[in-house]
Amino acid sequence: MRVTAVVPLDKRRSKVLLDQDFAFVLYTGERRRYRIEEGAELSEETWREIRDQVLARRAKERALYLLERCGRTEREIAQKLQEGMYPPEVIRDTLEGLKRLGLLDDEQYGRQYIDAYREKRSRKRLCRDLQQKGLSPELIRRLLEEEPVDEDRQIRAFLQKKGYDRETWTRQEKGKLAAALARKGFSWEAVYRMLGGDGEDGDF
Repeated sequence: MRVTAVVPLDKRRSKVLLDQDFAFVLYTGERRRYRIEEGAELSEETWREIRDQVLARRAKERALYLLERCGRTEREIAQKLQEGMYPPEVIRDTLEGLKRLGLLDDEQYGRQYIDAYREKRSRKRLCRDLQQKGLSPELIRRLLEEEPVDEDRQIRAFLQKKGYDRETWTRQEKGKLAAALARKGFSWEAVYRMLGGDGEDGDF
């Protein structure tokens, strides 16, 4: 493999490109140790050493640091490592290692997330949040079936906070409340029922 470019990222790090493709990032001392210069040949043996002894170790340390600060999903850790410009195979191996150690578990993360927000967020909002974090729709559906969300109680609490009175609030005021609840992800059916709608045309 030929080093086609060494691009400084800052005073300490450089991006190394092999055969016209981005490969990895090294600190200045590491680059000197392995004699990485533009136009130089990089043997397969040296590349394996860099990958396994330098990049893999650093990727694991970075992932552990992120997990120590707060829970993360597999996608979130992968994205952070991609931002750190680690090679795909290093990212893959890092994720697999963390999962084997039980340190990265999307199902457990999903359970904890739902438990933390089930009293504050609608089912739809929880689904959207967890999908953005990388959980599969099938896993999210199963977790929410096991840990149902009481949307009626959330809507009731919201209405109480707003001082809602079915008898005195105008149709326009009720409409604004309904819109606010819809933006939070609550279904129209649940909102209509909790606001006391009784018209055949869906009016309040």
